[in-house]
Amino acid sequence: MFAGRDGARLSTHGVTILSESFTSRVDRLKSLADQGRVGRLRRGIEKEGLRVDGEGRIAATPHPAALGSKLTHPHITTDYSEALLEYITPVTCRPVDAMDFLADLHRFSYRHLGDELIWPASMPARLDGNDSVPIADYGRSNVGTMKHVYRKGLDLRYGRIMQSIAGVHYNVSLPDDLWQLLRELEGDFDTPLRDYRSLRYFGLIRNFRRHSWLLLYLFGASPALDRSFLPSGELPEKLQRHGDETLVSRHATSLRMSDLGYQNKVQEQLKICFNSLSNYVNTLRHAIATPWQDYQKLGVKEGDEWRQLNANILQIENEYYSDIRPKRVARHDETPSQALEARGVEYIEVRCLDLNPFLPLGVDEPQIRFIDTFLMWCLLSDSPWIPDDECDRLDDNRRLVVERGRDPELRLLQDGRHRSIADWGGEIFTEMVAVAELLDRLEEGEPHGEALAALSPRLDDPALTPSARLLARLESSGESFVEAMLGLAREQANAFRDTPMDPSREALFDELVATSLSQQHDLEAGETEGFDAFLARYFERAREVRAVTPLQTGETS
Repeated sequence: MFAGRDGARLSTHGVTILSESFTSRVDRLKSLADQGRVGRLRRGIEKEGLRVDGEGRIAATPHPAALGSKLTHPHITTDYSEALLEYITPVTCRPVDAMDFLADLHRFSYRHLGDELIWPASMPARLDGNDSVPIADYGRSNVGTMKHVYRKGLDLRYGRIMQSIAGVHYNVSLPDDLWQLLRELEGDFDTPLRDYRSLRYFGLIRNFRRHSWLLLYLFGASPALDRSFLPSGELPEKLQRHGDETLVSRHATSLRMSDLGYQNKVQEQLKICFNSLSNYVNTLRHAIATPWQDYQKLGVKEGDEWRQLNANILQIENEYYSDIRPKRVARHDETPSQALEARGVEYIEVRCLDLNPFLPLGVDEPQIRFIDTFLMWCLLSDSPWIPDDECDRLDDNRRLVVERGRDPELRLLQDGRHRSIADWGGEIFTEMVAVAELLDRLEEGEPHGEALAALSPRLDDPALTPSARLLARLESSGESFVEAMLGLAREQANAFRDTPMDPSREALFDELVATSLSQQHDLEAGETEGFDAFLARYFERAREVRAVTPLQTGETS
């Protein structure tokens, strides 16, 4: 489908007319990259994985103390559940460095997991009702108590079973010099660089929301689940039985992202606006401050026992589920929105990625290279604001791909036209070729172009997608979902146990275990304030509108 860097660009899906602004931006950035004036993207990976026992049941054991404190360890923690491991890599400029670090986190963990395994799929292992998913305990400090009560609130509102789902979150920031170059290319010298960067990040986010269905199709890997995920015994119309213990959806790509997974009808009413930073922050602030009658009926506190942090639409900002978020590292006295408001968008977090159970880390470097290319395409393409009626259509397209992405009859709606995934996706791939060329000017070889070429066949052959491969394994082997995932988990565990860690990294992890445990102990020993007062003060600060801070070094107007 694709020729070399300097060859003609052909597409099996027809010729695409690129917008002049897009073509001009990319070509001029290529020239600047050849001059060494464009830096590399920076990225970090957050990967979740459920601990399970040898029979594929969710683990009931506490988070291993030998892994350190899940409250203070910078790289090994838990998400919702005590059993849901979460690995966090440092920020790196090379995908291979993030992948190597993530692999060593798995190797280190397997030294301390005994007979337990890390579940390789997004949809959870065998459960035994809501209470079989243990809520994570972060200790006696006020910060740790708040994290625990927040999770109790999630249980009260949505149940624990939804919170046992795992995925990959991919964090990306674009190089500082790129923002300055883009602003100069567009002749925008009046907007301060910090504000310009936020404006353009939100343009990227709008295009991502218009086209995130493509990632769900290419990388969705959760078309099946264990029957225990639906303890009521009801069988939704979209699911069919595969044997006695497994439910499947024949054309689904990502049940994790469907209404069976991280979806919430109350949050759907928020209509979070991604057209500007102020709209986004104000909508979230409204949700955190607005009581919701059904949550009020559940109660916030019974005696001395906290049931949820508050009875508002959102307890805190993290409760908002989205396939992408604008982010900024917050200071100790800030909420995420206050950090954004004060200093602008620093990076974006992609949240719609399933674990690929066939990959030991749930993700691989070609996928990362593709996503980097996709995000740069979203940034450099024109991105008008999203009106309310278009917002509804975007949700419909995502839902259709999640539920029926591999259905050959499926058509998505684009500007009043109904288009197949192969047709529309092929057009996007063709435009992304130029972006891959730009990014490959900063690399040895052509890893971004090769990623496009490797993934392009999935558009015409849905059988190549991870979701189809998983269903094909179940159908050909007759295995249940749990049996198949348990087999993969054992293979991956053996591979991690049999390969050595980087010696310097091994020493670092040993040190971080001791340091993190000491930090948690010191935090708990130094508490002088009761939790009720701590929480009241937190929400009082959260209501504040933070003033824009002075420009940082390099952020000239």
